[in-house]
Amino acid sequence: MVSALLVAGVLVAVFVGYNIGGSSTGVAFGPAVGSRIAGKTLAAVLFTAFALLGGWTVGQEVITTMGSEIVAEEFTLAASVVLLFFTGGSLLISNLFGVPASTSMTAVGAIAGLGVANGTLNQGIMFGIVSAWIVAPLVAFWIGVLLGRYIYPYLDARVSFGRIEDGLFDVDRSGAIPRPRLREGATGRDVAGAVLVLIVACYNAFSAGASNTANAVAPLVGSGEIGAGVGTLIAVGAMGLGAFTIARRTLDTVGDGITDLPILAAILVSLVGATIITVLSNLGIPASLAVSMTSCIIGLGWGRASRAVTLADAAGAAIEGEGGPDLSAGALTAAGTQADGSGATDTAAEPAHGPTVGELATGEAPAGQSAASAGTSTGPVPKIGEEEPEALTSEDLFDRAATGRIVTLWLLTPTISAIGSYLVFAFVL
Repeated sequence: MVSALLVAGVLVAVFVGYNIGGSSTGVAFGPAVGSRIAGKTLAAVLFTAFALLGGWTVGQEVITTMGSEIVAEEFTLAASVVLLFFTGGSLLISNLFGVPASTSMTAVGAIAGLGVANGTLNQGIMFGIVSAWIVAPLVAFWIGVLLGRYIYPYLDARVSFGRIEDGLFDVDRSGAIPRPRLREGATGRDVAGAVLVLIVACYNAFSAGASNTANAVAPLVGSGEIGAGVGTLIAVGAMGLGAFTIARRTLDTVGDGITDLPILAAILVSLVGATIITVLSNLGIPASLAVSMTSCIIGLGWGRASRAVTLADAAGAAIEGEGGPDLSAGALTAAGTQADGSGATDTAAEPAHGPTVGELATGEAPAGQSAASAGTSTGPVPKIGEEEPEALTSEDLFDRAATGRIVTLWLLTPTISAIGSYLVFAFVL
């Protein structure tokens, strides 16, 4: 007979997975839904399918780490319920503050609290996990810097993403068998752009499943009450339920992390973040996709702004103690620059190439644009050192106060989870 405690544990795990699915779907499929490449229902279907693929393959390594390696003992069923309670509680707190929490960091914090209280914490494994939490955002940041300084301006000059109000395809019902066809005005290039956006979205869903499945069920699997396969199905099923329900609202706002990003920047950031998390998940290390993506966003904008000076000029200014340009992540949404015949730049404010993810999702971007188009640049990309700092830093990509609140809660929620878990297991259980 199934015990009431096991039922409670499964319900808490479903609650955790439900919230993960609601938030992760918006981050993964925001650009695709906003640009009318996919509807919300298709986004939920694809998210669930690829999250299951990620959880069933790479995610098994993370379940093993969190379920049996962080602490050198088997979880009891009561301990599993308490750990999942702290993970779910952290999600609730972060949602009340409107900040996406790092579920992986919070879940590991709760398990670490148990290990410290019982003297069973595997310090080597924990050191490796914490080291990865420090290194991964730094790697994401510097990849973003390199992309923003050397690659993004050239991609932005050639490709922009917009929105076709009624989608790329309709149904031809003139024959005996209805068949899909491109809408009038859509081109093969639009289809290629749409496929790219969908591939990146599905890759993000795969990464979310790989990293987050363990957050919902690892303690239950570690207790031996359910197997890893059953746990994966429970976690992904709950994530899918969140994708079909509360994620619809998340998709309307497209998540706090990417609403101000141009579609092209969102694609690059998603690729970097998902790749880092997939690699870490394959190594059995639970890590946060939101942290890696945010770090890459900051790096991408900082690298874009750094094009105002050459490396030699920056080094010379540093040696001479002179102040350099104000390098801001706002360069991604800053006014465009255009080179004239003499090589100077025109800093007159112009719209960025293509709308942002948030504009597409809220309907503020001009309708009737192609989902992807080439040749949007009005001139060659200025060389490094020839762009005006004022043009590159005209707007802020992110609110510094809000960013500070996000980082504070990223550090605070796993700390609260670890301390609360320690107190419960040291003095109550």
